[in-house]
Amino acid sequence: MEAETFRWQAVVETQRRGVATAKKVASVSDGAEWIQGFVDFHRYDAVRILDMPHVGEYVNKVAQAVYGEGTPQAQSWWHSQMQGLKEHGAAPLLAELRGLCDAQPQCSVLSDSLAYLQKRERQMHYPTYQADGWPLGSGIVESANKLLVEDRLKGSGMHWAPEHVNPLLALRNIVFNNRWDEAWPQIALGLRQQVQRRRFAHQQKRRHPPEPDPQLAPQVEAKPRTRTSTARPTSQTSPKPTADVKPCVPHRPSPDHPWRHSPLGKARYKPWKPYEPPKT
Repeated sequence: MEAETFRWQAVVETQRRGVATAKKVASVSDGAEWIQGFVDFHRYDAVRILDMPHVGEYVNKVAQAVYGEGTPQAQSWWHSQMQGLKEHGAAPLLAELRGLCDAQPQCSVLSDSLAYLQKRERQMHYPTYQADGWPLGSGIVESANKLLVEDRLKGSGMHWAPEHVNPLLALRNIVFNNRWDEAWPQIALGLRQQVQRRRFAHQQKRRHPPEPDPQLAPQVEAKPRTRTSTARPTSQTSPKPTADVKPCVPHRPSPDHPWRHSPLGKARYKPWKPYEPPKT
């Protein structure tokens, strides 16, 4: 669904989990713009944390572009920058990226990575987040997505219609949250109401069919019916039976036919006699 629709759909769950009444709330995400609008809608004062593994992907792209793909220098530089990011925040990393961009202005990977991380500098105070006890990554959500969604929808040979995905995921969420006994009566009631509404609409359509619009109806001129004479086939045109085809005549089994020796055959072909009363 669209982000605006999802924002309203999630109100019940966020209220149920106490997001609105909690003293402190944090949001760990990849920094997408629609996620920031989602957080503003539900809890504008939430702490925004940029997913640290997501930052590591951008830093790794820079290392591969500057020191070569798969080289020990790229791996060593990546480890040192990530360790400094965790201990000292984003300032040393951004300063290093600015220096690399000045040295290699033609490299688009450096400029794109610097623009992305510099825009989200306020979400990269990782030493403060660690001291306050906040998580630095969204691994819990990624794991839940794998177990809840991918294991069910991305099996071998599976093909899903788009309109069937959300209902199935809703049932999966109910099962994994141990809410089946609570939610299934509501689902069954909703299904029955849908059937009743469809049945009522069908009855109304049959009882009150829509009248055709004379302006939209095609103007068809009535043509007089003309009788067409069809000549009957004569004996000359009728097909003649071939010599190989034998006429269908009643057939009576011969006296020595095995069927005559069966009880059914004897009863059927037994000579008729008039009725004689039993002798006393």
